[in-house]
Amino acid sequence: MALIDAPLGKSSDYPDAYDPQLLFPVAREENRRRIGLEDGRWPWFGEDLWQAWEISWLRSGGVPAVAWAEIRVPSASPSIIESKSLKLYLNSLNQTVFSSADQVRDVIARDLSSASGAAVQVDLHSVDQGARAVGRPEGFVLIDDEDVDSVGYDYNPDSLQAAGEVVSEKLCSHLLKSNCPVTGQPDWATVLIDYTGPAMDRAGLLQYIVSFRQKQDFHEHCVETMFTDLMTRCQPQKLSVCARYTRRGGLDINPWRSTDPEEAVGPRLIRQ
Repeated sequence: MALIDAPLGKSSDYPDAYDPQLLFPVAREENRRRIGLEDGRWPWFGEDLWQAWEISWLRSGGVPAVAWAEIRVPSASPSIIESKSLKLYLNSLNQTVFSSADQVRDVIARDLSSASGAAVQVDLHSVDQGARAVGRPEGFVLIDDEDVDSVGYDYNPDSLQAAGEVVSEKLCSHLLKSNCPVTGQPDWATVLIDYTGPAMDRAGLLQYIVSFRQKQDFHEHCVETMFTDLMTRCQPQKLSVCARYTRRGGLDINPWRSTDPEEAVGPRLIRQ
């Protein structure tokens, strides 16, 4: 299916009956070719963590139930799920009777796994079970006030550089903004970079992050572009890149890519 056929950017009737056909997969392959990667050979481990805050269904007596969900799509999946299609799909559960929250979880996991082409993990949580919000994650140094000579707003990796002794650092910026490739709407995120290698020039890194400001791409593609650029130009021994995007339509998407298969995304940030 071509992206032009996706529901994103179009007026949509919200469903009143369960319909897994609403899910619209978008192949990852084209973007990975664009950043110079060969088919099936990705230099990272990772996943896309979705947090879905507007999940509801009907219990057997007809009384609604509500929950929020963590949805983990492996980065090795052939496809991502277009975000509006996921919202429409989740809304198709609203007037559908399920016997239990476990059944809802299993149905969502089955349908998303089928659409993405890989096993998707779904965890449902009670709305009384809060997701802890934090400020800047512990140990991360904010680079947003670095002294830079100039900035540009068109994607450009040329400012990235690293030199000197090997260090281990955790760097953070709240200034990532990219744009939806279909609607042009802004997407806002905090970038978390954890690496071991020659010291990255922080001013150059800040210039690079700001250069995404007019870039039109999906969240997942932006993170994979960042990871690839940092590996190529700074040559760290270890690298993890995560972007925690703000919520839209009851969903936030938080892709992470890492040289470490045991890496994990921490708690949600204050803007989520």
